[in-house]
Amino acid sequence: MAANPALGPPAGVVPAWRNALDRVSLLWERTAIYIPVLMMGVLALGTYWLVRNTPASLPPEGQRAVSAEPDYYMRKFGIKTFDDAGRLKSDVSGAELRHYPDTDTLEIDQALIRSYSLEGRLTTSTGNRALTNADGSEVQLIGNARVVREAAVNAAGQEIPRLEFQGEFLHVFVNEERAKSHLPVVITRGSDQFAGDTFAYDNLDRVADLKGRVKGVLVPRKAPAGGAP
Repeated sequence: MAANPALGPPAGVVPAWRNALDRVSLLWERTAIYIPVLMMGVLALGTYWLVRNTPASLPPEGQRAVSAEPDYYMRKFGIKTFDDAGRLKSDVSGAELRHYPDTDTLEIDQALIRSYSLEGRLTTSTGNRALTNADGSEVQLIGNARVVREAAVNAAGQEIPRLEFQGEFLHVFVNEERAKSHLPVVITRGSDQFAGDTFAYDNLDRVADLKGRVKGVLVPRKAPAGGAP
């Protein structure tokens, strides 16, 4: 039965699905700020447009028993944010989003996040699943986790190589500015590649730590034209 469009939440009560959208947007914005090496996306708070399947408004929390089962779904959804000039800043989509009221967590299947920096640099993050906690301080990409920051040229004319992190699991701690994985991760920067059984990155110290069976391939750079032999 279709939801009655005349019905809505009581005055002063924000629908749970809108809080979820705000959290998704805030999550990716904060991740981009605090974990630039992973470049999880730049999603500013703004106006959101859902492509389809917006869930019906929910009654106040006090009227519902907390359950371990999802209390709402969004299927084949898309969320876009724009800057003041109307330029696209980010696009988050997935096959399905679920909210779990007992832990106040969001789970997204087939997560796809595209984001653009102020300079227009594209970062794409994907995973079979994406999980975030209640305040957005932690995010996990699970299954085919992949984060790619495309190559660019900075203001000084220097080339910034393409950067990619790939593995089955990536766990980001936003407030602590850390990322880690207990599973193997491959880091590709330009033509160079490094791999390890475990991975940890501290943005404050700018240190990446690979442990276990660590392997690396460094490709020699071409000498500048007219340089010494």
